[in-house]
Amino acid sequence: MEAAPADSQQPPRPRRWLAKALDELGLIALYQSTPDVKLLCLQRFVRLFGFGASTLILVAYLSALGTSDRRTGLFMTLTLAGDVLISLLLTLVADKLGRRKVLALGAVLMTASGTVFASASNYWILLAAAVIGIITPSGNEIGPYRAIEESTLAHLTPTEQRSSIFAWYALIGTAGSASGLITCGWVTTVLIRHKGWSTIEAYRVIYFVYATIGLIKLVLSLLLSKKCELERHPSAESETETAPLLGNTASSKGHTTKFALLPQLSRESGAILVELCLLFALDAFASGLAPLSWITNYFHRRFHLSEGTIGSIFFSTSIISAVSILAAASIAKRIGNVRTMVFTHLPSTIFLALLGLPSKLPPAVALLVLRACTQSMDTAPRSAFLSAVVLPSERTTVMGTVNVVKTLAQSLGPLVTGVLVGKQLFWVAFLVAGCLKAAYDIGMLLLFVRRKTRDEKLSEVATDSDTTVRPGN
Repeated sequence: MEAAPADSQQPPRPRRWLAKALDELGLIALYQSTPDVKLLCLQRFVRLFGFGASTLILVAYLSALGTSDRRTGLFMTLTLAGDVLISLLLTLVADKLGRRKVLALGAVLMTASGTVFASASNYWILLAAAVIGIITPSGNEIGPYRAIEESTLAHLTPTEQRSSIFAWYALIGTAGSASGLITCGWVTTVLIRHKGWSTIEAYRVIYFVYATIGLIKLVLSLLLSKKCELERHPSAESETETAPLLGNTASSKGHTTKFALLPQLSRESGAILVELCLLFALDAFASGLAPLSWITNYFHRRFHLSEGTIGSIFFSTSIISAVSILAAASIAKRIGNVRTMVFTHLPSTIFLALLGLPSKLPPAVALLVLRACTQSMDTAPRSAFLSAVVLPSERTTVMGTVNVVKTLAQSLGPLVTGVLVGKQLFWVAFLVAGCLKAAYDIGMLLLFVRRKTRDEKLSEVATDSDTTVRPGN
């Protein structure tokens, strides 16, 4: 019998190209991921849907209740400051108390805030609900969710697939936010213009939906398995793993158990955390100067657009941002996470700086679209970098602390912007935000482009050990 050709076992060329394309897009990694990973991604879609919907009308809702621009800026600043306290507390104890419990608690807070916003009119009551609960002025993540979820995703995902999983996690969240924006925009437009509802009544419908979304997220949190929790290792094993990697010879046995719920960072991870916090604080303050709630309100005031039109515009730009995230994952595999973060984020900062200059709608929308093309491309590489540069037991703490610092820095921005808006200087906020973000990009490139990740250090240790053993064999 004649032997089959050597390449007969290879799949047909079209199939190989298809498999390669699916791998580049991260679809294979997502398909092969665990049910918990898929649940976390679904949670993020649902949560960001609510965040996008509520953010579109936040400034307009406060304005309809008679709140001045200055007090609106103060409202957003204090809201973000309250989120700092909640996020710091919950992320520090999440690994000890249980990640699923903390995610469920966050969902309860989200429902409580939505219920108050849908039923109250007093400025101080709304402020208390926003500070204690979960209300986002920026449309982006607030609360303890992201740090815990990203730490869990890194825990559940092999190293080589993390960039793809984080890319889809970011993409799904952006798609959720976009869906919330357009849904809120047209629902409120229909209720106000075609059903004769008052502006306040229409906006309150959105916050009832927001409260319901919190309940849906609570159910999804309860469906997560025990595999999401941090694995416990014997202390000796932990010390053996930590010492050669981080160069910290101090034993953990000498520590007291007085603060047993609080995590402990290695010396090297602590130094990395300080550098990251300084840089991310700069970027976050810039984001606080131009959050989504202020940008949507800017287009409403300057170009007199309806909520439906604004929702459609930002839905389109959000979808563009979501699609670009997949390209970032592919780029990161070739040039590294840090370079991808910087080279994709820097162009968007330039377009942000110019956003307040056009006096007509088409150029302003063009700048929004150009910014959206690269605005979110740094999200997945940043998450992958953070998860790889520290030990697994430190991920939740480091990511949570970074998010807390970012939120604290971001909380200062809306107050400044509120003052600038009152003086008809909205364009200054955009310009300063773009310049500060550019400084952040340059700082990341200088400090971290050559920084080795945990896996790279372990690989070097293994290589050195292998080289040392060979001469004696």
